[in-house]
Parts: sequence; C-alpha cells; structure tokens
Amino acid sequence: MRSFKGGVHPDDRKQRTAGLALVEAPLPARVILLMSQHIGAPARPVVAQGERVLTGQLIGEPQGYISAPVHSSVTGVVAAVETWTSPVSGTRVPAVIIERDASVRERWAEGTDLPQPDDALAPEQIRDLIQAAGVVGMGGATFPTHVKLAPPADQPIDTVILNGAECEPYLTCDHRLMLERSADILQGLRFLLRALNCERALIGIESNKPDAFEAMSRAVGPDRRIRVERLPAKYPQGGEHQLIKTLTGREVPWRGGLPMAVGVVVQNVATAFAAYEAVALRRPLIRRALTVTGEGVERPGNYLVRIGAPIAELLASAGLRPDAKKLICGGPLMGIAQRSADIPVTKGTGGLLALTEDFSAEFGPCIRCGRCVNACPYGLTPAEISRAVERVNLDAASDWNIQECKECGCCAYVCPAKRPIVHQVKFGKAQEKSAGAKA
Repeated sequence: MRSFKGGVHPDDRKQRTAGLALVEAPLPARVILLMSQHIGAPARPVVAQGERVLTGQLIGEPQGYISAPVHSSVTGVVAAVETWTSPVSGTRVPAVIIERDASVRERWAEGTDLPQPDDALAPEQIRDLIQAAGVVGMGGATFPTHVKLAPPADQPIDTVILNGAECEPYLTCDHRLMLERSADILQGLRFLLRALNCERALIGIESNKPDAFEAMSRAVGPDRRIRVERLPAKYPQGGEHQLIKTLTGREVPWRGGLPMAVGVVVQNVATAFAAYEAVALRRPLIRRALTVTGEGVERPGNYLVRIGAPIAELLASAGLRPDAKKLICGGPLMGIAQRSADIPVTKGTGGLLALTEDFSAEFGPCIRCGRCVNACPYGLTPAEISRAVERVNLDAASDWNIQECKECGCCAYVCPAKRPIVHQVKFGKAQEKSAGAKA
C-alpha cells in the first residue's frame, strides 16, 4: 500500500459502534432547517409561517450556481422563519423551523420518493436531478455535488475516487453504509461516472475495515471500470489530496489547486448513496447517516437521521451522561466543539461526539521541536503560522501559506506544548477574510 508524507496514527476508538447496524432515528417533533448548510451562497426561504409542508418539499431556493436547495425533512407546519445558530460557524443564519404533524401519515411532495427507471438518463439529466435534490459533499466539506460533476472543458476527468476511508477516530457511519448499502452506493457511483463521462473509479477503504472492503468488492462484481483498494490506516487518509496521492500517485497543484486539475473527482461514499436516492428514487437529501458516540453517552450507535433534527434529542436518546463535558459535531480532530446542544443536524453532520474529559489545556510557547512540520501532510510549517497569528501579523501568516492549511489537526495532535494551532489558523483565516472585505 502506498502512502503520503506526514500524518499521524491516533487510536481510532471505533470499537463501540463499528459493529452496530444503522437504525432509523425516531421522527423528530420539530426540525430546524438551516438555509446555510453547504459551501456557497445560503438558500432563500420560500415558505412562510403557518404554511403546511410535505416531506421533500422545497423550502429553501438556491441563490447562485454554488449553492444548494433545502427541502423539508418532515410533514408538518412552518412554525417560524428566523435565525438559528450554525454548528459549523457558530453564527446566526436563516432557518425554517417546522413542527411535525403527528396526527397525519407522512406525505411526500409530488414527484418525490418515486422509484424511476434510470438507464436512459443523459449526463446532464443526472446532474440536474442531483442538483435539484440538494446533494452536497457528505464527508463534511458540503461542497455542492453538481458543481463537481461539471468540470471545465479543459480539465476532463479520467478518474472518480470514492472516499471510504473514514479516517477520523470514533466515527463509523460510513463504515456501516458500506456494509449495509453497498449496492446502492455502487449504483450512485455509476451515476457519478455517467454524469462525468468517465470510465474509471477507485474506491479507497482503510485497512482497518476489512469487512467493508469485502462488501464493496462483492458489490462491484464484474464491473471492470471500478476497483476497490486498501489504504493504510493513517490520518488524514480521507483528505482529497492524500487519497489522490495514495491511489494514483498524482499530486494536486500547490496554492489552491483542485483535484480536477489532475483529472480526478473525489466523492464520499455517503454522497454516492445520496446520489443514488436522488436519481433512482427522486428523493431529495432529507436524511443522513451519523454516529453518536464517545465516553459521554451510554448507548452509542449509528443512525439514519432526518436533516434538522435537534441534536439534544439524539443525545438524550443515546443516554447522555451527567459527566459529559465536551460536545463535538464531527470527529475529535476536525470536528467543531459546541457551546450548546441547541443546534440541528445538518447535511455535513457525520457524527456527534460526547466526551467526559474536556481536553482544553493551558498551552505554552512553541519549543521549535518541528513535530508539527513532520506531521503536516501538506508540507506547511504550522508553528510559524500559529505564531504569526498570535502576533496578529496577517502578512506573515499569509507568507507562511495559511490559506493552504486544511485544518486536519495533525499539528495540534503532536504538539508537546498543547498549542491550539488549528484554532489559531481558523482565527487567522477569519481575520484575513474580514480585512479583505474591509479593503
């Protein structure tokens, strides 16, 4: 197995949930559907307070090409159109709150949730269906999928990589999807190949998931266009640049280079599953798989959850322990710690992690040991970036290529001084953005 430079080998701590099947979470009594749960322009609410809505009905209209629609995940009544705290940015964003009508049977909007023949669909029809369904990158990046499926004419795609690495510790929802929905994932991958007029796909799965490797290999069957590959269990193996380097040997260009520059499109296995539902079932993205785990819950598990479901309800059903001290949306390395559980599940929520220990610690000055440099899979010098931000020297941070940092957390993980390097990088990027806006 090939590998990539840098990276770390944290304890994966997946044992508590790796063997637990995906189960449908109970329908929530209320959903909070953020209009900004994707990269790009927020959607615009197209419903009003008091309006009755059906499951799968469009409630947020995309604004621009790099945007995505939002659909109702339940049948009910719009209780409010207001702002709500985003678990990603921590800021208030527009949201539609819907109270589910438990007195009626769930009803889907016209034209949705209907199995359709798909063999005759043209590439542009597949892209249109995926766009209309609001499918975004489900691995956490939430980039609108239809944009990736329409590369420029001068950058043809010869390889699609399906990301089944799930390298973050604790999280196992992608693992379970590959075991239980392998045929659907493969059909979704074939839709992606057709949309890109591409004839080659590689599915990367870390070596610590042998059962998923076998399940996906069986699902591929005689299709010679698709190959399943074992990847070394190394963080951040699931990063786009690392996957491409490991599986193809190609290197994405430095300074803002995109995978399509080397003829590759990378999609998560959950995204392929969502593409299958969008094209084969005409079902918009109204639910996702996620893992609720950590030492702070009594009953961890893998769930299929409606988008917009209150996180507090999921934690309560998992048995949130009274000694839980930290809540993270996502994994421990790239996830975002939350100040409150009063937030909803979004399209990018791959996990909820409740920890009994708050790992925040007093940090010291950089001792120039170089561990962060050795660990950085992007060849950066994280120590210099963090020191520049600490000195509020944005020019120096830019000189050290702060924008090329993908915030994977390897540097903070290995730092003996416990410096919050990723936090400083996020803060520095925000300061640069603010300064640019003022200029």
